[in-house]
Amino acid sequence: MNAQKRHEIFARLRDHNPEPTTELHWTTPFELLAAVLLSAQATDVGVNKATARLFPVANTPEAILALGIDGLKAHIRTIGLYNTKAENLMKTCRILVEQHGGEVPRTRQALEALPGVGRKTANVILNTAFGEPTIAVDTHIFRVANRTGIARGKDVVEVERKLLRHVPREFRQDAHHWLILHGRYTCLARKPRCGSCIIEDLCEYPDKTEL
Repeated sequence: MNAQKRHEIFARLRDHNPEPTTELHWTTPFELLAAVLLSAQATDVGVNKATARLFPVANTPEAILALGIDGLKAHIRTIGLYNTKAENLMKTCRILVEQHGGEVPRTRQALEALPGVGRKTANVILNTAFGEPTIAVDTHIFRVANRTGIARGKDVVEVERKLLRHVPREFRQDAHHWLILHGRYTCLARKPRCGSCIIEDLCEYPDKTEL
């Protein structure tokens, strides 16, 4: 895929959705971090239901520590793997309080040192909370990037590296959200909705579907 095609793809995605953002509900960097930690192998809808119960009661590291592990689990037990996620969130809150004054750090190294935070989560926080032009490659972005030809790679790190190289600078800040939403609602894993896709004519996927 050439640079002209890539530019047109992102121009169309921007025209269709000028201000994309995460579908997780959050108002502070810590709320976003907590929501992302809870979202692994869970839907955003399910996480939002849980945080709608949790955040009015505890939406800071100090408040979650005050809840205690059992209190935290009681608020998030509707989410899959909630026991492990509760443990990680409590450990993360303790580190934030003891090492960062209760604030979410703004560096990749400090973020990835938090329990349950890997490269993808760190990229989400840096991009969505702090406005960094990072691209967090999840299963949706990995699929869309490879299928369309925007950035083919064997693993998420390779795809991320190629996206950062090939996505035009003017689109880089929002590329993460456009590609996730495109994968979630149009470029589906089993049967992509090519017939209703706004970039179908630019996509290099050979096995396009009618719907």
